[in-house]
Amino acid sequence: MRYITWLLRFLLFLLLLGFALKNSELVRVSYYLGLEWQAPLVLVVLTAFSLGVVVTLIAMSGQLFRLKREERRLRNALHGKAEERDADAV
Repeated sequence: MRYITWLLRFLLFLLLLGFALKNSELVRVSYYLGLEWQAPLVLVVLTAFSLGVVVTLIAMSGQLFRLKREERRLRNALHGKAEERDADAV
């Protein structure tokens, strides 16, 4: 399984490397008030992707913390029931 994981990582690296080499021309990103940013296309695309991932993780963090808290509460309730059952059996 370890070899398959490393093989998939290597293939992903080659895919991203090929993408970067094919998209190295400069592009202009324009903002409001005449501000502009000029960078290679691959950098613009990967920056936009990374920002999307970060925004998604931030948006999901509240729900994730709520679910973890609920899981902890349910585990504690389950362990409490198990301890009661063990005490009744004795």
